[in-house]
Amino acid sequence: MSDTAAAIARSPITVAPPVTQHRGWEVSGRRSTADLTLTDLTPLTKIAVRAPYDGAVRDALGTPFGRAVVDAMGRLVIGSGPGEWLVLAGVGDGTAVQGQLSQTTASFGEFVSILDLTHGRALVALTGTRSVDLLTKVCGIDLADSAAPDGTAFRSSVARVVTDVVRHDSEGTLSYLLHCERSSGQYLFDALLDAGAEFGIEVGGFAVPGF
Repeated sequence: MSDTAAAIARSPITVAPPVTQHRGWEVSGRRSTADLTLTDLTPLTKIAVRAPYDGAVRDALGTPFGRAVVDAMGRLVIGSGPGEWLVLAGVGDGTAVQGQLSQTTASFGEFVSILDLTHGRALVALTGTRSVDLLTKVCGIDLADSAAPDGTAFRSSVARVVTDVVRHDSEGTLSYLLHCERSSGQYLFDALLDAGAEFGIEVGGFAVPGF
């Protein structure tokens, strides 16, 4: 038997106790009943796809720039920029998702780049009816329903960090996914907690979302 312990992946965001593990990642087992929560979802698979903005890959992914759509395989596909997509899937599914995307796009005759960014990016979820009030304090984008309905995706400055923001309501509750460079993850998390203090924000424990 080897004395070498299995490698544990860790988020750049400090894990709120109690600490547990999920598919090789250190995660928080905390549960919160607060009306506004902030949850670290960094362990989720994050696959970046780049291809012509108006080509066959875009049609296959089924998601235009500025929108987020759940595909037939239950993954969240985000049109994060012209010719740029981010695919979110379950923890540890990177190899499978990459392989499937490569197979799907291989015959299109277009330049396609498919890269696993799971360990290079931070991802958090802000959930609750006061989410807009919090984000308005740290982001200059109009988040009214008429301007940014469910399924909207955009890139903006959030607390002075370049962040991809996706409105992805959870079981009818207002919710946003925020995705940034790994090195900025802890800062963004702390800035959101600080901005949400007046609204009674609490840290939620990791749970695989049902996209």
